[in-house]
Amino acid sequence: MTRIFAGNWKMHLGPAAAAAFLDRFLQRYDGSADREVWFFAPAVSVMTVAETVRGRAGIRVGIQNVHWEEQGAFTGETSVRMAAEAGATAALVGHSERRHVFGETDAETGLKVRALLAGGLIPMLCVGERLEEREREETLDVVLRQLRVLDGLDADEIARVRVAYEPVWAIGTGRNASPEDAATVHAAIRAELVRLGMPVEAAQVLYGGSVKPDNVGSLVAQAEIDGVLVGGASLDPDSWQRIVAVSLD
Repeated sequence: MTRIFAGNWKMHLGPAAAAAFLDRFLQRYDGSADREVWFFAPAVSVMTVAETVRGRAGIRVGIQNVHWEEQGAFTGETSVRMAAEAGATAALVGHSERRHVFGETDAETGLKVRALLAGGLIPMLCVGERLEEREREETLDVVLRQLRVLDGLDADEIARVRVAYEPVWAIGTGRNASPEDAATVHAAIRAELVRLGMPVEAAQVLYGGSVKPDNVGSLVAQAEIDGVLVGGASLDPDSWQRIVAVSLD
C-alpha cells in the first residue's frame, strides 16, 4: 500500500512563504511510487500550493477545515466547493485543535465528512485522546466514538475516508506514542473501519504527534502505520524532505 506523508501547516506559511517553501522542497524531492506527499495548507495558500505542484505525480493538496453548508452567512468559513475551486482535493476533519480549541463536536465532524464526500474531496478524519483520557485508559473508547461519525456511509463513501490517529497529548509537545503503542491503536481503528464497512485493503491509518526526522522511520516501520500526519516538522523544507524520503524497506 502507498504510504502517505501529510504535512499540516496549521496557521503558518501564507502564499509567499508557501511558494518559497515549495521552491526549495521540490528542488530536492524526486518523488517515489511507494509514497504520496500531502500538503494541508492554510486556506489563503491552497491555490498557491495547488498551482505550484500541478503536474507533480504523488503530491496532493488539502485544506485544513471546511464548513458543511454549501454557502450562506457563515463569515470566516470556507465551503467544500470553494476549497475544490482553489485546488484542494482533500481536507482535514476533526483535528484536535478544531475539537478542543474551537469546540467542534462529533456531530459537526460527521456533517463535514459527508459534505466533503458529496463535493468529491477526501476527508482525513483525525481522532485521538487527551492525556487525562489516556491516563484513565479510555483511549480506545474515545477513538472508537470519534470514528462512529462514519456510521451510515455506504461502502464506496467510507472507502474514500482516510484516518489519522493523533493522541492530543503528543501534538506539539515533543512526546509521542511509542511505535508499538501507536500500532496497537491503529489496529483497533482498522478493525473498526472494517466493521463500519470499509474494505480492508482501503483502510489507511496515519499517525500524528511530534513526528520528526529522527523518529519517523521507527513509526512507518510498523505494519499498522500507513503514514504520518506532521505538524511543526513539516514547516521546514529540509526537515520535511528528510521525513518524506525515509526508507520504507
